[in-house]
Amino acid sequence: MDFNSTVKGSALEGFYPAGWDFEKIDACIDTPESITEHQAHWNDCFTPIKCDNLEEFNTYMGHEIALQIKLAKERGEKIAFILPVGPMGMYKWVVYFLTEWKVACDHVYTFNMDEWADGEGNTLPPENHGSFQYAMENALFNPLGELTVPKEQRNFATKDNLPTYPEKIAALKAEGAKLVLVYGIGRMCHIAFWEPTFAADFETDAEWEAAPYRIGAKIHPLTVEQNALTSFKSRTPLVPCRANTIGPGLFLKADYAIGGADGTLGRGMQWQGLSLWMTLRHEKTPWITSSYIPTIPGRLFFLSELAGPLEAECN
Repeated sequence: MDFNSTVKGSALEGFYPAGWDFEKIDACIDTPESITEHQAHWNDCFTPIKCDNLEEFNTYMGHEIALQIKLAKERGEKIAFILPVGPMGMYKWVVYFLTEWKVACDHVYTFNMDEWADGEGNTLPPENHGSFQYAMENALFNPLGELTVPKEQRNFATKDNLPTYPEKIAALKAEGAKLVLVYGIGRMCHIAFWEPTFAADFETDAEWEAAPYRIGAKIHPLTVEQNALTSFKSRTPLVPCRANTIGPGLFLKADYAIGGADGTLGRGMQWQGLSLWMTLRHEKTPWITSSYIPTIPGRLFFLSELAGPLEAECN
């Protein structure tokens, strides 16, 4: 008895994306020690890196981001980052390394990948503690002090500014700037808030891959609940049901990607193991947004607990 044998006629029938084949999804899961084995569809320069604990994860990921900033400075080049709010722990280490190295970020341009919104794309005010702009300013920009990214080079996903992302990023790349995607993987395998359900809105994979952003996007119920648990102390009524978000037309243009999967809850509980395995092992499909990640050069840091074994254990 399992999901497939009981879903017909249940409250879950039609709840998940239409393109999800749960037998195929479950077949993505293998032994924990095999999770980093290179797959045929991966980019040759894509590497998943296992971390034994959260501090190791935060330090490694923060170092990787800071190193890209430092190397660009040494080359005399501009560098653009697409940045997430989740994971967040790496930002204190970005600050630490850049401060230790005395690397100023005047050559850095940032583009926050998403922001909570209503149906018209109106976003939370930046002083709201739930807003992504507030989170970024307090985790990264303010702590950097004099070394910080100039305000005019920081971009947030408001309804007026998000549509300018494609032109701004294209202009930076035309000047030789490297585009670095920093990301987490959602419970629904989204990147930013680009949900797998959006695949139904496109006739071809190519059209999906070219979509640059969405204003007031409808996020999946499980994404709302994921954020209620991870960011809103379980308080679902505080979580908006929509967001402004970049799309694959932007994040697939990344020259390098730095990812993080840290979705453990303690006492053996977790929410991200299946999403991680799907990202690494499922064939590329718009119905699983994160399945495109291994096609981009870069590193994906993850907590070893997420590799499993993903077996039932009642808590």
